[in-house]
Amino acid sequence: MSLFALCALSNSSFAADREITFEQYVDGLKKEAVESGLKQSTVDDAFSTATFLKHSVKADKQQPEFKLTLDTYIPRAVPDWKIKQARAAYKKHYHLLQKIGKEYGVQPRFIVALWGIETNFGRLTGRNYIISALTTMAYDGRREALFKKQLFAALNILEQGHISKDKFIGSWAGAMGQVQFMPTSYLNYAVDYDGDGRKDIWTTPGDVFASAANYLKTEGWDDTYTWGRQVKLPTDFDIELAGIKQQRSLLEWQALGVRKYNGDDLPDVDLQSSIVIPDDQNGRVYLAYNNYKVLMHWNRSYYFATAVTYLSDHILYPKITVE
Repeated sequence: MSLFALCALSNSSFAADREITFEQYVDGLKKEAVESGLKQSTVDDAFSTATFLKHSVKADKQQPEFKLTLDTYIPRAVPDWKIKQARAAYKKHYHLLQKIGKEYGVQPRFIVALWGIETNFGRLTGRNYIISALTTMAYDGRREALFKKQLFAALNILEQGHISKDKFIGSWAGAMGQVQFMPTSYLNYAVDYDGDGRKDIWTTPGDVFASAANYLKTEGWDDTYTWGRQVKLPTDFDIELAGIKQQRSLLEWQALGVRKYNGDDLPDVDLQSSIVIPDDQNGRVYLAYNNYKVLMHWNRSYYFATAVTYLSDHILYPKITVE
């Protein structure tokens, strides 16, 4: 689960300015961490190089300069070069991906698409020491409880020996590895696929792919179906019926005038789905199946989920030949 999904769960508006210094705040955190059951040696070592990251606070507060629409967002998030790289990555890791896909019940193209959208296939995983990033965000105070929870989870990851401190690197807000798991998601979903005793989502392809697949499957993924499809709405469609939480059968949507994007009838399949309108009725409209909802557990953004599905479809078509 990404930072943005987690932040959507928190409505805290803690004051950002503190009466104590960052160093004093760290001393309090260290005491809490030990009281929670972590070893003193783990805590002391983890915080020995922790620093306040001004750029993390700046990035957290920064707002987009203009409003995006899917028509402007998708070409930026999934340019042609990324589609080519996704297809090449799918082909390169084909046999491993097929094995993991069958074991977890997740189509491999979605694993690769998530990998590509999150970190450009492992190339952009962040450069920040995780303990520094999470401590900074907790100290900033606006979502203190959320980031303290993530911080203590990160300390547990170090204590369990899955990663060394010098390689415990991620985003400005603490998202980690090639699938950008927050620490709690790591503890819940990361997989030691190669059996070396470490859940290495930083450098080991099997662990990276299996961890992503495990997340999706645990959250309800069903590889019997795809994610959904782009559709057309009738001119008199009731906009109140749209929304990821409102589900109807394909037959019911058909009766309400919803059609495939090319105008054909919807599939004659007993399947629940939702109408998703990321922008407005003049923009793109999707009929989202359960797997689309699972992607929104990963990141609660229609744009994110749509980018993943867009890339996954372009991995699938045209068909890739593997020798």
